Amino acid sequence: MSAQDTPAVRTAMDRLAADGIDVVRVTYPDLIGTDRARDVLLDHLPSACDHGLAFCRAVYHTTPQGDVVPVRGGLDAGLPDVTVRPDLSTARGLPWEPGVAWCLGETTDPATGSPSPESPRDLLRSVLARCEQAGLRPVVGPELEYFLLEQDTAAPTGWRRYGQGVAGVVYTAGLRADADNHLLPTLRKLRDLDIGVISANHEFDAGQFEINLTHSEAMDAADRAFLFKSAVKELARKEGKLATFMAKPFNDAGGSGFHLHFSGEAAGDSVAEEGRNVFDDPSGAYGLSDTARHAIAGILAHAPALAALLNPTVNSYKRFGPDTLAPWLIDWGLDNRSAMVRIPPERGSGARLELRLGDASANPYLATAALCAAALLGIQDGKEPPAPLQGYGYDPEKSQMLPTTLPAALDALEADDALTEVLGKDFTESFLTYKRDEVDRFNHHVTDWEFTEYSYHL
Repeated sequence: MSAQDTPAVRTAMDRLAADGIDVVRVTYPDLIGTDRARDVLLDHLPSACDHGLAFCRAVYHTTPQGDVVPVRGGLDAGLPDVTVRPDLSTARGLPWEPGVAWCLGETTDPATGSPSPESPRDLLRSVLARCEQAGLRPVVGPELEYFLLEQDTAAPTGWRRYGQGVAGVVYTAGLRADADNHLLPTLRKLRDLDIGVISANHEFDAGQFEINLTHSEAMDAADRAFLFKSAVKELARKEGKLATFMAKPFNDAGGSGFHLHFSGEAAGDSVAEEGRNVFDDPSGAYGLSDTARHAIAGILAHAPALAALLNPTVNSYKRFGPDTLAPWLIDWGLDNRSAMVRIPPERGSGARLELRLGDASANPYLATAALCAAALLGIQDGKEPPAPLQGYGYDPEKSQMLPTTLPAALDALEADDALTEVLGKDFTESFLTYKRDEVDRFNHHVTDWEFTEYSYHL
């Protein structure tokens, strides 16, 4: 029986049609987290499920400027296809675009039927499978910040910061910091999209906002963070504005972070243990289990390599520095926001760590995969972390510094054999090739990049 004849596909089509849907937008992330997509008329959905949608594999290697980076398997192989099939279990209607549903796509190599080596979603899936084998089911809660821009023909890029001149409005809501009432309608539409948004507020700088997502199993959390970033940018465009997840778009303002709250549930044969938060232990040091402390040690040990995936642009490293609340030292602390890894005060079912390293430009799948891989390695190594940071941090005499440039972070990733073994050699080679080309393009065409980083993938 072909996929187009399966009852599951027909049931999904009937459900979508009953909701007034006649177009399904099949979307998937490229290496940098840009959403690549194709609109499929509902009547042709069975064929898309059966035969798949053909995309050029080199779309994974295509820059925001439209250049194709010579990653192995793309240009050198004659620009072959990947096949994308809708994952109908993820289909959801778009509250701001009547008649259209979003649906995540699964990518495969048509020659082998295996996942495409550059697929971020499949990379995360492979890391999570290794965690499951080790008895760990990662749980992640994403926190993302972004800046909103409005058109300004006098500005060099054609855009200026929304709410410019508004200061001292961190952790506020309402029109005082949001004169055009951007945030509240956005929050409601994201609620209707059903991606697990909880709350929203104006952040530290003018035009900067944060919207929080609930925690869930790591793949679901990454899916929701990916859709969240795409949705925010779409909704801003509906307003005639631009939302950017660029790490640090303004020299006179702070940057935008991508914090990941991380814990683990027991995954194994024991019914009694299944789902238990394995980070909690009232009798353990700091109220944390051995598993939690080993995970912290793993994250600290692999932090230089993690920076390449969680701080993935040249601009990312402008966000770091003293008194920025963006970590630039490799340390951890108990409820300490100046540390790279913060342990929130909750214990019991709420025991977790918060990795504050990432910035908002990171691909949610790659950031989550890197975090899970480093934590897994720490758990397997069984090492203890150093003593936690006391007081306000940012003292380079107490802790090792993170890489201060993207090239240094890429070198650290390449040198981290343990982490790249978990992530996969093919993926690592593709990522390093793409990002090193990005560094070269920045060095030679920085003025073009000033516009590109505002306008496209961030």
